[in-house]
Amino acid sequence: MYSIAVEDEKSCYRLSELARMFLRPEEFSIAIGDCDSDAAYDLRIASRMDALRQAQILYDFLSAETGRSLEWGVLTGVRPVKLLQELVAAASATEAVRILTEEYRVSENKISLLMDVYRTQADVVYQPSPPSVGLYIGIPFCPSRCQYCSFPSNVYTQQGAERYLDALYKEMEAVHAILRGRGWNAESIYIGGGTPTSLSSEQFDDLLAHVSRAFLSQDTREFTVECGRPDTIDPFKLDAILKHGGRRISINPQSMKDETLVAIGRSHSAADIGKAFEFAASAGIRDINADLIAGLPGESLSDFEESLERVLAFEPSNITVHTLAVKRASRLIEEDRDVSFRQADTASQMVALARKRLCSDGYRPYYLYRQKHMAGNMENVGYAKPGAESLYNIRIMAEDQSIIALGAGGITKMYYPAENRLERIPNVTNYEIYTERIDEMIRRKEAGII
Repeated sequence: MYSIAVEDEKSCYRLSELARMFLRPEEFSIAIGDCDSDAAYDLRIASRMDALRQAQILYDFLSAETGRSLEWGVLTGVRPVKLLQELVAAASATEAVRILTEEYRVSENKISLLMDVYRTQADVVYQPSPPSVGLYIGIPFCPSRCQYCSFPSNVYTQQGAERYLDALYKEMEAVHAILRGRGWNAESIYIGGGTPTSLSSEQFDDLLAHVSRAFLSQDTREFTVECGRPDTIDPFKLDAILKHGGRRISINPQSMKDETLVAIGRSHSAADIGKAFEFAASAGIRDINADLIAGLPGESLSDFEESLERVLAFEPSNITVHTLAVKRASRLIEEDRDVSFRQADTASQMVALARKRLCSDGYRPYYLYRQKHMAGNMENVGYAKPGAESLYNIRIMAEDQSIIALGAGGITKMYYPAENRLERIPNVTNYEIYTERIDEMIRRKEAGII
């Protein structure tokens, strides 16, 4: 047990996140105490130091004690690409690499990945014009709840969805009026969840009709529907997407191993995934993302490699490789608290294999983000064929455009470029409370979207 003293609550929280990347929670304690006292601590970190220096001290101490180094060094944040962009803008690419290496302790391998993402984004993305926003619409229902899921999703019921959609349409009308009054347009539209295609065919078609009428315009560059679960995808829903202006979808296997799919609570088989891709091809949808998860319980490197090869055979334009992240709100953490530690080395190997294989097949990494409690302290990376990159995904990670989020759990982020500042406008997470308090959610937006 390592005992570490800090002098303020903010440092305690931040450094605990870093310590968890080296050690299990029961292997360390970080307490708020007097760093000049005679109390027996293994390490004292004074608050008079800046945050980076505090992290360096803890990292170097734990690295020496455990004999381990972390590929992401002291970085615990979600958006390392944004940090790289800021460092390059402040100095140069060469200086940014030096700072990441020497000060942030980031490995050569991860710096190379960051630079690849940075270069891809530089090729495909322009600065957003002030009248444009990104639009997110959340559908918090799924056919079943996955073992690893920590999102605010609920098992679909017809009546629950009807009540929710009535409230959502009311919020759509209000946001449409706000955007029209300001002369703004939706550059990108993303319908996510949950699983939007868990809605009934009639509900799904009605949802798309409302979205298209309220927000789709000649200025909209991208309209994505996250289909996700292959057992919810059928020709009618795919035709509805095209009819109402959608062009991008996701079909998310997570794994192509049937035993894994059963274990993690997915209500579909690997064969269903192939069928969903066949439906999409017949409908004429070509822009498809497929998600895979590295580090799933019980999976070996060869299992992951087989899943990747089978997904590549479907020829999706995008493949996103997620690393298993076990959150407190998931069932998995109750069933197997140590899974992230046990799968760490395997997950790292899977992520490395995916990068090598996908790049060799003509995909480029174009967006990247990290989460807490990821197996192996890795990352999530979106790969795309040139020209198939998701603008919405890039924008939401760059935080250089206002993203207006509708629905339960949606967090609107208003961006003020003159101050490089974000203002958050949250909706409540529980869909039933959202339905009851929809007028309040609308008032929040009317007051905050300025």
